[in-house]
Amino acid sequence: MTKIKDMLLRSMLGIGMAAATAGMTVAAPETTGPVDDPIPPRGERGVGPYQRIVLRNVTYVDGTGAPAQGPVDIVISGDKIAEIRPIGAPGAINEAARPPKGDYEMDLTGHYVLPGFVDTHVHLHSLADGQKVPSDYVLKLWLSHGVTTARDLGSARPIEWLASIKQRLARNEIVGPRIDIYPFFGRILDKPVNDPETARFAIREAKRRGADGIKFIGGIPEDVLYAALDEAEKLGLKTTMHHAQQMVAYANVLQTSAHGLDSMEHWYGLPEAMFTDRRIQAFPNDFNNTDEQMRFHEAGRLWQQAAKPGSEKWNKVMDELLERKFVLSPTFTAYLTSRDFMRMSRAAWHEEYTMPSLWDWYRPSRVNHGSYWFDWTTEMEMAWKENYRLWMTFVNEYKNRGGLVTVGSDSGYIYNLYGFGYIQEMELLREAGFSPLEVIHAATQAGAKALGREHELGTIRAGRKADLVIVKGNPLANMKLLFGTGTIRLNDETGQVERVGGIAYTVKDGIIYDARKLRAEVREMVARQKAERNIPAGPMVIEAVDTSR
Repeated sequence: MTKIKDMLLRSMLGIGMAAATAGMTVAAPETTGPVDDPIPPRGERGVGPYQRIVLRNVTYVDGTGAPAQGPVDIVISGDKIAEIRPIGAPGAINEAARPPKGDYEMDLTGHYVLPGFVDTHVHLHSLADGQKVPSDYVLKLWLSHGVTTARDLGSARPIEWLASIKQRLARNEIVGPRIDIYPFFGRILDKPVNDPETARFAIREAKRRGADGIKFIGGIPEDVLYAALDEAEKLGLKTTMHHAQQMVAYANVLQTSAHGLDSMEHWYGLPEAMFTDRRIQAFPNDFNNTDEQMRFHEAGRLWQQAAKPGSEKWNKVMDELLERKFVLSPTFTAYLTSRDFMRMSRAAWHEEYTMPSLWDWYRPSRVNHGSYWFDWTTEMEMAWKENYRLWMTFVNEYKNRGGLVTVGSDSGYIYNLYGFGYIQEMELLREAGFSPLEVIHAATQAGAKALGREHELGTIRAGRKADLVIVKGNPLANMKLLFGTGTIRLNDETGQVERVGGIAYTVKDGIIYDARKLRAEVREMVARQKAERNIPAGPMVIEAVDTSR
């Protein structure tokens, strides 16, 4: 009966009946037009997979929260971890304990090995998007920062476009992390969804066309939202949501999680669930949600309107979310510029790793999403600092009480650069109160659990996917070693300041990628576009006119 109803709905909505009944790909919404954005084949990039790779003299962190262990030798067979063999104690290696020689070996003395990172909030932008960046650029920035699995939470492109890339990544024909697809609910069909029946049909269409889950955002009517959540749960599709201001009056996190929502992005909808003296955020009377500076300014004052930490309402909301096993993907880094514009807009990596076309998107604009720096003030930043203090308090306590918190970057907006933003998010969880081991757990096993893939990803364990991050030095002592730009250190023997660190290798599906070579390719892409635009080397300007001189 459902199949017959879906066929009728496809006809009513103008979706080709012949393609649908034949099981062929259904036409999806048009983008801005045909854009040539080829992703080059993997070619000679990466070593492996081999029947037997041995990583020698490893110190590893397994992702479960356990402390670092080693020395061990890790054996990889094909795309799986085959064995983790203890070989003695630090400074006392037992050569007789080593596993036999491999087809390919690496001596990783002095390196730490972590599970491959899971980014629970990404957008694979392309030349068709406002950022106008090649998808290859984004994929290489992610992989070179250790991200081996990513959850894409919405694209302007059709589901089929991303599904094709997902398949190529799964076959390792191109370079990048594996991807789970969560399309925007409002973009599944090429028409607005205004009734529960069509909402359920949209969810079925998304799954049929290759979606792994659904991302909700925007002004979705209440009955439509809850019908869609119910249908997704019936079909086994995971769900997450950006609780936009248009919806929180009837759909905060308590209400949506009660209807089966699995996780939330950012923090909207959470403080609103903890109001005690109001139902609606205290908007100024001249507030216009479409004015992004006004919207983000008022968002920075929202947590101060919620119940205080440790109060009865605070605990009631947290208890209910914990009972429902609700997942938080905070994306602290997505809003970091709001509390410190100078820090983010002048980050060290922009010079060599940010494409001029992306820089254009970042610059103050009434049109580009997240470019709301029309007249950003110290007072606005002070409000956001307090916003972060309260927000981080909730997230840290949620983790302390057993809640699942993941690492999501939401890069490509607000001076937040792909790959680099992920490591920043790890540092921000550390600031929130997570220990270094808890941060690694959030970035690995917790992320895999949020995606429902913890039985194959997220930990270093025999039988799991051979997804690894290899870095020289101890990232638990200094996470800055994970940034593509590394960190600076004074060499006392030479008196010279040196730049050290940066992830050395990322292993995905048993293929060992030299992360430094991938970052070099990205730098070449940026340098090429700067040369094409006659932009000199060095930092790019934000302002067109300077009257301060």
